[in-house]
Amino acid sequence: MNHPATHGASRTPDQDPTGLGRVHFLGLGGVGVSGIARIMQQRGTRISGTDAKDLPVMRDLEAAGATVFVGYDAAHLDRLAEDGGGAVDTVIASSIAGPGNPEYDAAVGRGLPVLHRSEGLAAAMTGLRVLAVAGTHGKTTTSSMAAMTFTRAGADPTFAVGAAVAGLGTNATAGAGEWFIAEADESDGTLLNYRPEIAVLTNVEADHLDFYGSEDAVIQVFRDFIDLLPADGVLVACADDAGARDAADWARAARAAGASAPRVATYGSDPTRADDLVLVDSTPAGLDGGTGQRVTYRWRDGTTTALTLAVPGLHNALNAAAVLLAAHHAGLDDAAAARGLEGFRGTARRFEYRGQAAGVRVFDDYAHHPTEVAAAIAAGRSVAGGHRLHVLFQPHLFTRTRDFAEGFADALSAADGVRVLPVYAAREEPIPGVDSSLIARRVRTPLPGSTLVPQDAAAAVESLLGPVRPGDVILTMGAGDVTVQGGAILDALAAPAGRP
Repeated sequence: MNHPATHGASRTPDQDPTGLGRVHFLGLGGVGVSGIARIMQQRGTRISGTDAKDLPVMRDLEAAGATVFVGYDAAHLDRLAEDGGGAVDTVIASSIAGPGNPEYDAAVGRGLPVLHRSEGLAAAMTGLRVLAVAGTHGKTTTSSMAAMTFTRAGADPTFAVGAAVAGLGTNATAGAGEWFIAEADESDGTLLNYRPEIAVLTNVEADHLDFYGSEDAVIQVFRDFIDLLPADGVLVACADDAGARDAADWARAARAAGASAPRVATYGSDPTRADDLVLVDSTPAGLDGGTGQRVTYRWRDGTTTALTLAVPGLHNALNAAAVLLAAHHAGLDDAAAARGLEGFRGTARRFEYRGQAAGVRVFDDYAHHPTEVAAAIAAGRSVAGGHRLHVLFQPHLFTRTRDFAEGFADALSAADGVRVLPVYAAREEPIPGVDSSLIARRVRTPLPGSTLVPQDAAAAVESLLGPVRPGDVILTMGAGDVTVQGGAILDALAAPAGRP
C-alpha cells in the first residue's frame, strides 16, 4: 500500500545550496540556532557564531570547522573578515539576540541581511522536499518520530526538531536523502516562512494569546500555513481534534471550490471521522520504564499495521499515526515505516523516563498548556497502572497562567497528588493578581491538598513525597526549570532515612 509523492528535488551533500555566503549565527548555543548551523555546515556553508555562554554544542561546531566566539562584540565581524574565510555575508539571529545586541546592531549598520532563526531554517531547506509538523501541541514528538522513522526506513532525511531524539543523538543533522523534516512553530507566526510539500497538523487550540490576541487569529495562522501547500501537496490532519478537523474541512472545501489547496488525509481513533488511518487498538507493553504500548491501525483499504511504541498515551498513538500517514504519502514503504517507528524511544522532556528509586518511577514532561498537561497525566495514569500518580507542576508565563488557570486545574485534578510551583516568568514581567495560586486553589485530588509552596522547590518536593509509596509514579511537568527537580526527587527517594 504505497505510492510516491508527485515531485521532488535532488541534493548534492558537499555543495552549499543556500546562496547565503558566509553565515554568522547569533545565539549559536541555542537548540534551534545550533541545529540550523549544523545542517548548513554539513551541507557546505561556511559558518561562525557567537553566544553569551560557552556551551558544548558550540565546541562540536568548532571542531567541525566553525569559528566560535563567547560573549558578544561588534569587533567579531571584523575578526571574521580577517581570518582568511572572507567577510560575513549573512547573519542569522535567535529571538533573544535582536536589536540592542552589539553584533546584531553592527550587522544592520553594515547593511548585512539579518535573518530570523525561522528564515535561516527555511534557507537550510533549499533544494529539499519538506515535511513540516505543525499544531498547538505535539510538534516536537511527532517531528522526532518522523525523523526516526524516515532514518530507519532508509530515507536518510535532513531534520531539525525541538529536542534531541533518543537513538539519533541530535536534534538536527543533514542527511543525504531528499526529505527535510521540520517542526513548524506557530508561537510567533514564523511557521509561515516554510514551504512544505507535506504538512502534519496535530491540533489547533488557543495558545500564545500574548502574541495573537484571540483564538480566531490562532486559527487563521494555521489556515495561512495550509495555504502554503501546493495543490499536489498533502495535509495530514488529526480528525480527533476539533480544530485540526475544522482546518481539514476548510482545506477540502477550498479544493472543491477550485482553489489551489492540498489533498487532505486524516487520522484518528474515531472511524466516523478519520478517513485514511484509524487507531483501532492500544494495549500496554512493558518497555523502558513500563511506558510502551502495542498499537494497531487500519488503513482506508482495510489492511492493518501493528507495532509496538516505546512511548505511552493516546496522544502518542495518534502522533505515530500521523507519521505513518505522512510517510505513506512521502512514498516510504509502510512496513519499513512501522519498523522505524518502533525504534523511537522519545525525546528530551517529552514524558522522559528519569529513573527509579525505592520502587518509584520518575518522569519529566514539557507540558505547559492544559491539553498537554491532560495528555501527560493520562500517559502517567497508563504507566502507573493500579498505583498512584503524583505531579510537580510549574506554570509557564503569567499570561498563560491568567488565560488557562481553570483548564490547568481541571487537568491536574486527574492526578492523585499535585504540588504547584511559582510561575516561571521566562520573557514576561509579573502581572498583578496573577500567580500559581490561581491554579493551586482550584485543584482537587484524592491525596492531601494541592499546595503552592512559594519560592521553595525543595519544600515542594518534600511535601509531594510524603504520601508516595512503592509502585507510584512521579511526574515533573512544565516548560521552565522544573526539570531539574527530577534528580532531586530521585535523590530524596534514595536517601536511607524516611523514604518509601
